[in-house]
Amino acid sequence: MSDMTPYVLVLYYSRSGATATMAQQIAAGVESVPGIQARLRTVAPVSTTCEAVDPEIPVEGAIYADLDDLRNCSALALGSPTRFGNMAAPLKYFIDSTSSLWMNGALIDKPACAFTSTSSLHGGQESTLLTMLVPLLHHGMVYAGVPYSETVLLETRTGGTPYGASHLAGARSDHSVDAHERALCVAQGKRLARLALALDVMRQNAL
Repeated sequence: MSDMTPYVLVLYYSRSGATATMAQQIAAGVESVPGIQARLRTVAPVSTTCEAVDPEIPVEGAIYADLDDLRNCSALALGSPTRFGNMAAPLKYFIDSTSSLWMNGALIDKPACAFTSTSSLHGGQESTLLTMLVPLLHHGMVYAGVPYSETVLLETRTGGTPYGASHLAGARSDHSVDAHERALCVAQGKRLARLALALDVMRQNAL
């Protein structure tokens, strides 16, 4: 695809690998839709010291996001493990750096979704997804959850919510992302891609 092909930014933070796996499944869903691609990006851990110690390019996995990745995307999928019912600090730190995009309205009318992973079934999946939604609304984005037309929502016994894809990682983070959770990630990616293409046309017609 050319550099002009619209893309969905799949932006995530992952400690044990589950959120990264979900991000890859969402990206697969995006890229199953013709005419759009996925761009996987992560964020650096937050250091408690005053000086950053991580390399500019991660040793493995997706590269770190910058504001241009977000500015130029057609849609955003935002993923994080749960930390006390909210997104993890490294992802929040990145989101807090996006004030310039907010001031310029760069993300208005772009679709977005969220996904998360928790250690326990009632460990804050839904509250994390809902709190991740808040800054996206401040940016004027259009939130897209998972509709119940995805019948896997009625079958899953682990992760999966109408607010976004989720995963039950287990107390030791040793549960792999199961078939139902993967299916919901792919479905969410597909829906986000379709909305991105439709809303791109709407924004272009408004110019």
